[in-house]
Amino acid sequence: MVMFLFLVVALAVVVAAVTLAVVGGGESGPLPEAAPERLQDALPPDRPVGRADVERLRFPLVVRGYRMADVDDALARLGAELAERDARIADLEAALAGARAAAPVPADRPAPVSTDKPEPEDGER
Repeated sequence: MVMFLFLVVALAVVVAAVTLAVVGGGESGPLPEAAPERLQDALPPDRPVGRADVERLRFPLVVRGYRMADVDDALARLGAELAERDARIADLEAALAGARAAAPVPADRPAPVSTDKPEPEDGER
């Protein structure tokens, strides 16, 4: 009987504490909505992306992994910069090939010297 009385008093104390916390706990109302966590160190908008920028890039975690919009934005930016660099490399290689083709070959230029050593004959070693 003492144990039953103890459990009833304990239950009454818990119910009273929860009621006070809910009713009198906040005059400011419910908690404000938390702003979603956003990407802290985004890729720099004012200069090309470097290796250190990509290594420093960290996406905030959300319930099911990463925020898809942040990942999509970063991948789109990296893809655009890679395409731009590939196009620039292709232009420079084409210009170099054109310059080499247009360069005159001097007539007094010596023949290229082979750096390969001649093979020793059977008796020489």
